[in-house]
Amino acid sequence: MKFKDTKYGDLTGKTYNSKIDVCGLGLTSLEGAPKIVNGHFDCFDNQLTSLEGAPKIVNGFFNCCNNQLASLKGAPKEVYGYFGCSDNYLTTLKGSPKEVFGYFECFNNQLKSLEGSPEKIKGDFKCSDNQLTTLKGSPKEISEHFDCSNNKLISLKGSPEVVGGYFDCSNNKLKSLEGAPKEVHGSFNCFDNQLISL
Repeated sequence: MKFKDTKYGDLTGKTYNSKIDVCGLGLTSLEGAPKIVNGHFDCFDNQLTSLEGAPKIVNGFFNCCNNQLASLKGAPKEVYGYFGCSDNYLTTLKGSPKEVFGYFECFNNQLKSLEGSPEKIKGDFKCSDNQLTTLKGSPKEISEHFDCSNNKLISLKGSPEVVGGYFDCSNNKLKSLEGAPKEVHGSFNCFDNQLISL
């Protein structure tokens, strides 16, 4: 089933001034989605393997969690709210928006790197429960919380320089905290590691 086969019809190239909810419809394609959505775009819990055809601008949240995505190619370029792509098969964040004006969640994927992640995030960044061994490619600045717990990190090199909330790197394989953020304005959680020095 394609987006254009839903109740919204074919909105290719158009602007839609309300929320779009196509959750749990068995969608396999976003073909027919509008170019701009002045509201939320929620395509949670479908069978999408690609975001080709997705809106370019979403003035609300964009939720593509719980699909079958291996790539974010085709994702919106601008999202002025939450961006969720958790519970997929992502191995890379290439294709992410450059800036997200809300929180960004990519937990429970197969990420080995954060290359391609947004440059700035105005909310939380949650990349827990992946296969990360490094934080290279992290956003430079995160306004709220950063959660990279439950990975395979052996180093914090590449961490954001500034984290506005808590920083959670628990349950990894860290032996040192070298490379940690220069500024953390909340708690710093590093339990369940293999630390031999700070």
